[in-house]
Amino acid sequence: MLIKAGYEFVFQVETPSLMLLMVALHLDREHTVRRHSGMIIEPYIPFEEFSDVYGNRCRRIFALPGPLRLWDDMVVEDSGQLDAAALWASQHPAQELPSETLHFLLGSRYCEVDRLMEIAWDLFKGTPAGWGRVQAVCDWVHANVRSDHQAARPTKTAYDVFVERAGVCRDFAHLALTFCRCLCIPARYATGYLGDIGVPRMACPMDFSGWFEVYLGGRWYTFHARHNVPRIGRVLMARGRDAADVAMTTSFGKNTLERFTVWTDEVTEGGLF
Repeated sequence: MLIKAGYEFVFQVETPSLMLLMVALHLDREHTVRRHSGMIIEPYIPFEEFSDVYGNRCRRIFALPGPLRLWDDMVVEDSGQLDAAALWASQHPAQELPSETLHFLLGSRYCEVDRLMEIAWDLFKGTPAGWGRVQAVCDWVHANVRSDHQAARPTKTAYDVFVERAGVCRDFAHLALTFCRCLCIPARYATGYLGDIGVPRMACPMDFSGWFEVYLGGRWYTFHARHNVPRIGRVLMARGRDAADVAMTTSFGKNTLERFTVWTDEVTEGGLF
């Protein structure tokens, strides 16, 4: 299947600002692009591209005061298959985990492992280790946290979500992945496009979304506590410890986001052009 995806950001830049942008597809997804457009910056500003410590594609620009528009539109190919599931996937004993996964057992800005450790073991100590335990975490978060865009705020942590029991997709992901880390299951945050493809269309489409990945049975698997069902058409942009590592735009200067639009739609071959 083909997916037409893109975004538009319109800022009013108030002070000269260094801006970091993480809006390109992840390198793991680059080979699936059927039609490139490339980020358009209006007015034009040269940018530098680099990779961060997690392998994400980042860009940096220096914006002067005034209006600033960022825009892109592309077509990517997708298998049309649901997220991979492996009910038999085992949990690695901590001493057998690959060294590169250990970083994703630690606490981070939005994921307070220390504050939720005892709570996690009280809730999930009786669940089967491995896939069953991660699914139990997702089931609990899905059942106990209310989806509410009015409850979102940039400082909200996993512990806040546990206490308040409301949030948006990133909050569901933060709480679920923190529980997994508490249970010695490496877990990382992921973000990308996830439109209403293969499911009933929502009144407020979730075209950009946050989910999480866990390391079981020698590989990483995708889980999504907000929806709690496998989905198709997931297009990865970035991975990190939590949402702080994968912010689409980070500004070192004062500016106002005046408009933000994103689209993710299934198209036919004619949609390539």
